[in-house]
Amino acid sequence: MTDPKADKITAGGAILARLKAVGVDYIFANSGTDFPPIIEGLAEASAKQIPLPKAIVIPHENAAMGMAHGYYLATGKAQAVMAHTNVGLANCAIGAINAATEHIPMLIFSGRTPVVEKGRLGARTVPIGWGQEMRDQAAMIRETVKWDYELKFPEQAVDIIDRAHAIANSTPPGPVYLSLPREVLCEPCPSGELEAPATIAAASAGPRRADIEAAAKFLCEAKNPLIIAQRGAGSAEGFEILSRLADDWGIAICQYWAIQLAAPTDHPMAVGGDPAEWLAKADFVLVVDSLAPWSPDIHTLKPGCKVVHIGEDPLYARFPIRNFPCDLALVGDTADVIIELADAASSFLARTETVRNTRRAEVATAAAKRRSTVLERAAVARGPVMSKAFVSTCLSKALEGRDGAVLSELGVPLEELTLQSPDTWYQEPHSGGLGWCFPAALGMKLARPDRLIVATMGDGSYMFSNPVACHQIAEAADIPLLILVLNNSEWGAVRQSVLGVYPDGYAAKSNAMPLVSLSPSPDFTQVAAASRAWTAKVAEADDLLPTLQAAIEQVMVEKRQALIEIRIS
Repeated sequence: MTDPKADKITAGGAILARLKAVGVDYIFANSGTDFPPIIEGLAEASAKQIPLPKAIVIPHENAAMGMAHGYYLATGKAQAVMAHTNVGLANCAIGAINAATEHIPMLIFSGRTPVVEKGRLGARTVPIGWGQEMRDQAAMIRETVKWDYELKFPEQAVDIIDRAHAIANSTPPGPVYLSLPREVLCEPCPSGELEAPATIAAASAGPRRADIEAAAKFLCEAKNPLIIAQRGAGSAEGFEILSRLADDWGIAICQYWAIQLAAPTDHPMAVGGDPAEWLAKADFVLVVDSLAPWSPDIHTLKPGCKVVHIGEDPLYARFPIRNFPCDLALVGDTADVIIELADAASSFLARTETVRNTRRAEVATAAAKRRSTVLERAAVARGPVMSKAFVSTCLSKALEGRDGAVLSELGVPLEELTLQSPDTWYQEPHSGGLGWCFPAALGMKLARPDRLIVATMGDGSYMFSNPVACHQIAEAADIPLLILVLNNSEWGAVRQSVLGVYPDGYAAKSNAMPLVSLSPSPDFTQVAAASRAWTAKVAEADDLLPTLQAAIEQVMVEKRQALIEIRIS
């Protein structure tokens, strides 16, 4: 007699197996009492030799979200996060805000407390089954996800994963959420289609050719064009083409609050991170995937200036207020739009040669002068006292000749670094969900184990990252990472914000500004050492470079996580 269960698998196992089929490599999970069918599903699928993503225990959901974020930055592949009911989902919320702001696709799951109290497999068995029930669990993150749903029936498992994955990766990409009731996960469903190709393709968008040609015409007619870029150029090819476009046309490139690199920091047209001087005289601005390309309160746009925004969501529709002028919005993959625009503009090169050559020389002179000044100032440590800029210059020297990436969450600044590849710089999301850098670096290193990944953060950001959990993950998953904690024993960004709004106020004049101190500072090296990390403290400027070099040796040769606590002013 044929076993009726032979072609069946629990819905929990089916969901996990389907994730592998659509291209998910890892499930970053923090388990709870809702996880029995997930854990049983992992074991069942493994026993039946059904391919699965690798599931990693992540002892805090914020770390799980950060790792999925970082893995995507390194690979371009959306990953899965599994959390424990409503309380785990609450811990996912900050990561979901960050992912939504930065257009990072990921599949977020959390269990739902059992609906029934008895009579079904998976019914409530412990008091938290009552305590964790919510009327609308998804409401906690609904504003930050592109789509959400609750699994109703076990036979939906394949279709619902295909839909979730396609929506997450459609233009513009972003996170999606699926709630998983325990009783449904415990039920059997067909297993025959688990390894079949995805049934739903992600949707992509592109600009109209007429709009590309109009943007190219704006560029060729401009006397003082400017490029402002925040989130990179979309790909290595986009990076190369944008760099060439700026050089061919003599266009100043300003990377204002850059999340990723759009051009090398030492590009001859790179004018730094402050657009004020260039924006004031620009008659054409190409805004490359920038949430906030300038600050209207302090930066002035020249009357009549043409502005073209390009990106996967060039108007950033999910943000209620964002009123930057826009004469043309070119929607599509950022790299594809850049390539199309450069191609359309090339037909105007011959007739604009004299103008372009003159402008290129002027921009190059100004850019070189600015960079020289910035680097000279940063290299002066003023005795033992170190600035963040000084740390950047030392880190640049330590990274010379190495394949590496720098992540910064209120850590080292970009402008003093010499970085020439598109995948070498990642700044904290503009949503400001702290605790991102450390786990994102873990995810990036997991994806690219042979690269040197450096996570730099302020002391407050380090504490926000749940460092005990992150160091445990690094040790347990064998992820050797270099962590730099720039410690000034305060919320430095908060202090600067207060001084920006009230430069002559009472707080600025007080001996101790309220609500900014993080003193007394913990000994962060002891936190890392608890997970057997190599650690060092640096308080003297002359000690920084050799300590960085020693730490890199530990990470890349000894394959050991390393942390340096750096005292800064």
